[in-house]
Amino acid sequence: MSTSPTPLPAMSSSLADLGDDDAFIGRHIGPGAADVAHMLSVVGEESLASLVDRIVPSSIRWDKPLELEPPTSETAALARLRQHADRNKVLTSLIGLGYHDNITPAVVARNVLENPAWYTAYTPTNPRSPRVGLEALVNFQTMVSDLTGMDLANASLLDEPTAAAEAMAMCLRLVSGDRQVFVVDSACHPQTIAVVATRAASIGIDLRIGDPGELLNDPADGGIADGTLIGVLVQYPDTTGAIIDHRHLADTVHAAGGLLVVAADLLALTVLTPPGEFGADVVVGSAQRFGVPMWFGGPHAGFLATHEDNKRTLPGRLVGVSVDAAGRPAYRLALQTREQHIRRERATSNICTAQVLLAVVAGLYACWHGPEGLRAYRHPHPAPHRTVRRGTASFRTGHGQRQPLRHLTVSLPGEADAALDAAVGLGLNLRQVGADAVGVSFDETSTRATVALVWEALGVPALDIDDLDISVDVGAGIPAHAVRTSDYLTHPVFSSYHAETDMLRYLRRLSDKDVALDRAMIPLGSCTMKLNATSEMTPISWPEFAGMHPFAPLDQAEGYLAMIRELENALTEITGYDSVSLQPNAGSQGEYAGLLAIAAWHQHRGEPQRTVCLIPSSAHGTNAASAAMAGMRVVVVDCDDNGNVDVDDLATKAELHADNLSCLMVTYPSTHGVFEERIAEICDLVHGHGGQVYLDGANLNALVGIAKPGLFGADVGHLNLHKTFCIPTVAVVRGLVRWESRPTLHRSCRRLLWWTPPAPHPVWVRSLAPRGVRQASCPSRGCTSP
Repeated sequence: MSTSPTPLPAMSSSLADLGDDDAFIGRHIGPGAADVAHMLSVVGEESLASLVDRIVPSSIRWDKPLELEPPTSETAALARLRQHADRNKVLTSLIGLGYHDNITPAVVARNVLENPAWYTAYTPTNPRSPRVGLEALVNFQTMVSDLTGMDLANASLLDEPTAAAEAMAMCLRLVSGDRQVFVVDSACHPQTIAVVATRAASIGIDLRIGDPGELLNDPADGGIADGTLIGVLVQYPDTTGAIIDHRHLADTVHAAGGLLVVAADLLALTVLTPPGEFGADVVVGSAQRFGVPMWFGGPHAGFLATHEDNKRTLPGRLVGVSVDAAGRPAYRLALQTREQHIRRERATSNICTAQVLLAVVAGLYACWHGPEGLRAYRHPHPAPHRTVRRGTASFRTGHGQRQPLRHLTVSLPGEADAALDAAVGLGLNLRQVGADAVGVSFDETSTRATVALVWEALGVPALDIDDLDISVDVGAGIPAHAVRTSDYLTHPVFSSYHAETDMLRYLRRLSDKDVALDRAMIPLGSCTMKLNATSEMTPISWPEFAGMHPFAPLDQAEGYLAMIRELENALTEITGYDSVSLQPNAGSQGEYAGLLAIAAWHQHRGEPQRTVCLIPSSAHGTNAASAAMAGMRVVVVDCDDNGNVDVDDLATKAELHADNLSCLMVTYPSTHGVFEERIAEICDLVHGHGGQVYLDGANLNALVGIAKPGLFGADVGHLNLHKTFCIPTVAVVRGLVRWESRPTLHRSCRRLLWWTPPAPHPVWVRSLAPRGVRQASCPSRGCTSP
């Protein structure tokens, strides 16, 4: 029997229908019309508009369209990013300063860094499932503790400067007596010195910067005579690559009752004596050289390693290995890692997250290459440095007089600027060392051609590389006291996966143990990530973004800067703030930066005594910890049974501390998910007593297009963009940028000249805005599109 075909539905089209500018909205905002209707029926509302009217105070509602560019397709958004990428000039950067180009193993890049099974897993903050591959984090911890010669290491921090500041605070907790002096070697990386100085100032530490030996030998400067030394921070090798014997310094520091902190080049420790063997108490650093791109300065996984006796003061998280009831290995977080929720202002750190994905990449880089591969091939071989040094010495009277590890400083009196310019013309970035010298730091990607270009930039006539290239041992040039003799990475995991098939299967086994957003929901609050669109993550692997050195001349980063400005403008429109800093790379650091900006504002107004921070009892635990770190005194404000701020108690305490009130920290919507009706009144009350309002933006995803914090009374805040748009976090400042708030933020946020890479955000904003950005916040919370 024949049947007539079912006719297709009638369709009409016009030129206006060409393109798919709205496709991103339908594909990446989960709830559809039927889902929304069902949710509305459950809560007893007729429409999203009526639901919002019922939930969000009318006094703070923003009912106008957001002034953002019209939405574009994902393809068009990526094309716009490609235009930005093409404006970046990625040169071969031999600048050093703790950042080095490297090669991410393709098997790791494709199957971890670019794999949603790994990049959408929940950041491990509590011993609960789902969790990022804890076994992979144990690999990272083992790698760090082996290379540093310490008993244990945490499962990553945010970067090396932050880790150094955390180590200083850790030393303060560990030493006995009333000690105030902390010494930082002036040969540390400048960005580390800047961050440590900011942290020291906010918690009342007397920071001395200079030569530790000279400072400690002078009781008047070092403070040893009266027993006030907390500790000493040194760089190993130092910022010029010099290898200093710190044994005597360690003895001197310990005799004074202080602790020695060593900021170490993790990859250099494959050939250098580990700090744990010459008296270090804490070792910090970055794992960036282990296959993680430079990304214009971050994010990168920092680390902190110490002795077993100090584990209770360890910031961050620690993954441990246990045994389950069936006798099988079981991985779990071994220490309470969100102590901020328990100890609050008495917490030892405000760190509540970590660069887990990048710690995983670094640990797998070590597994892929193994101990010998790291030592012989991945660690920059001495041959380029020796060859350049020999060639330079042959034709210049001023050349490097020391033989630092894999770094060469060339003296060029009156010619340094010309050499730097010549290098740029040849496609190289060298490091400026004062007015009369340049520095060269070779890396894993360096070749014979790189050596020839360096010679040319330094004005060395063409030479036959083979005539100067002599066979040298990997350990050549290392002083006898610094030659490593101990084994490292002896666990089988570092020698079992050198074949790609083996590594692929290992990665699959690990990812199968996790529950990530590529296959299930993660019903956890706070820092839960979204299933980021593939197009959002695509640009992070583009070499124009991944290969940019943070200290490259800014005229080489025009694309980055344009992209940053675009995102800043979009966020100021969304939030109602006056200015945005894209520099903190965690909510905790956004809190810290914002509170320092408030403190600086009071200082600028001649009211430095304003140090009291009011915090509701329902607030995130990091709020109180951050306030304590910023040198503020926390006063807790009561909440009612529903979690709302007790306005009467707030008024009483604001009046009581009116002369010293610095700020109120408030989360909005609250940690209970409630839009408090009296939020505008709360802000006015604090302002009336001379304080500022810090808004924790952890829940910005419920505000976009509905209310603007900067317009209903918030002065400063941070935005957890990984919840609203994608991965990184930003700090936001309102009304403070007319003077010194931005420099304050720069120092406090660990950045000097670089920013958290914002590449994923423009895809999301440009593909949704303005209607979809608001709709993304609303389907399950309630709103209508303008």
